[in-house]
Amino acid sequence: MPQLILNTMIDAPLSVVFDLSRSIDLHKYSAKKTGEEAIGGVTTGLMEMGQQVRWRARHLGVRQTLTVRITAMERPYFFEDKMIHGIFCFMEHQHFFEEVEHGKIIMRDIFNFEAPFGVLGRLAECLFLTRYMRRFLEERNQVIKEVAESGRYIAYIPDELFY
Repeated sequence: MPQLILNTMIDAPLSVVFDLSRSIDLHKYSAKKTGEEAIGGVTTGLMEMGQQVRWRARHLGVRQTLTVRITAMERPYFFEDKMIHGIFCFMEHQHFFEEVEHGKIIMRDIFNFEAPFGVLGRLAECLFLTRYMRRFLEERNQVIKEVAESGRYIAYIPDELFY
């Protein structure tokens, strides 16, 4: 089973980076080239513990749906989402946030997945799927970084959540 670990340094408040990472609206913006849209569950705003969202998108030329649920959360340091329905045999994504210097945050993603179709799925993981998923997550993290550092996060986080 592939495991991707990404570390992204972001110069923004911890709470802002945490909230942007669980924003449905920012996810739609960061994944616009795959046409991702939230079609069920929480479809806008910030995901909370126990909530789920159903996504529809086109990945690798295939239109698919995926439902994930927030299964653990320790605000503003950690949350985890797991696939409860979708094309993968297994998928979980852990998000860690740590202030390393005043105003500088390390956002760490640990992403585990397993492709369907047995041996063919393992081959796909090796040949292209792991690289595809890494690039998808890196692009998403770059959008989070740019929005957080530019101050444009106000469009994605309700005022009452600044803490």
